Amino acid sequence: MTKIAKLALEDGRVFTGQGFGADGEVDGEVCFNTSMTGYQEILTDPSYRGQIVTMTYPQIGNYGVNPEDVESNRPHLAGFVVREVARLYSNFRANQDLDSYLRQHGIVGIAGIDTRALVRHIRSFGAMKGILSTSDLDDASLVRKAKESPGLVGRDLVKEVVGNAERNWSEKLSQWSDLTTHAPWRSDSPLNVVALDFGMKWNIARHLSELGCNVTILPGTTTTAEEILSLDPDGVFLSNGPGDPEPLDYAINTIQQLLGKKPMFGICLGHQLLSLASGAKTFKLKFGHRGANQPVQNLDTGAVEITAQNHGFAVEEETLPETLQITHRNLNDNTIAGVRHKQHPAFSVQYHPEASSGPHDSHYLFRQFRELMGNAAAV
Repeated sequence: MTKIAKLALEDGRVFTGQGFGADGEVDGEVCFNTSMTGYQEILTDPSYRGQIVTMTYPQIGNYGVNPEDVESNRPHLAGFVVREVARLYSNFRANQDLDSYLRQHGIVGIAGIDTRALVRHIRSFGAMKGILSTSDLDDASLVRKAKESPGLVGRDLVKEVVGNAERNWSEKLSQWSDLTTHAPWRSDSPLNVVALDFGMKWNIARHLSELGCNVTILPGTTTTAEEILSLDPDGVFLSNGPGDPEPLDYAINTIQQLLGKKPMFGICLGHQLLSLASGAKTFKLKFGHRGANQPVQNLDTGAVEITAQNHGFAVEEETLPETLQITHRNLNDNTIAGVRHKQHPAFSVQYHPEASSGPHDSHYLFRQFRELMGNAAAV
């Protein structure tokens, strides 16, 4: 029997549809992703912690779920919203359908709503707090709960997705040979990278490993600069992660102590944290950038890259210190999409060059990090 589910927004808008996945009730910020594929990677991306994600592509689940295309060990988002869930899946690598996968991991989903209307509403009024429920179906009650939910601003969501254990990564990419074609370092001694995990996608570690790096992953919530430097890494990577970057004082302080001591490369939240550590501030975007088709211009070369992005905060240009140079811009809204430190070997981008599924235009950034570490090691 079809179960009823409701999605209520804090401004009083309510959508009624069919529940799938797990039963229950969750709160989160309602946002949308414009990718046509990659729903499994989206589900398992820790950066979506605390969010109810709406897919704009109308049918989701048609190629099922498999154990390889994951970005972490489980889904991290609060809830999932789609227009239609595929009843059958067809892919030789799949071993499970989307509905049972969400049930297995306790993720509440809703289907059968007008996702186009929901996305237009968010684009007009901004991402907002919401409640997704299969248990409470009273509109007034749900709207009240949505208004009372905590939201994202000021919360430390990183601590909810990061473990406490150190681990060494060895898995490489299974495809995309363009990353390493004609790479002169393939025969060199491997470089050692410490990756500070703030909710890191596994494909980032795969890229670093593919480039001939020994990757040690440390929890960004508890690891100090002294502990990192004691490992004598050739470079430090600052990972993506969920939520508001400004409450993460521990991470900002660690990065400040590392600047100038080791080459650094940051992605997404890592980009925001590097900017904060250098003296900039961040702000919350109206509805964020989430999808695999965001145009970004490389200001060094003039080239336009099609990028995958997933963030609701950005670096505030008016507060950018003299020590940071803008290297990339988002062409949709002209926000900062990349910076380079003028005094230290450190750079970062707001988007995801490792994206899977997603465009491969920005793989060169991993090569730049490898070259930056190699040059520093040779000095």
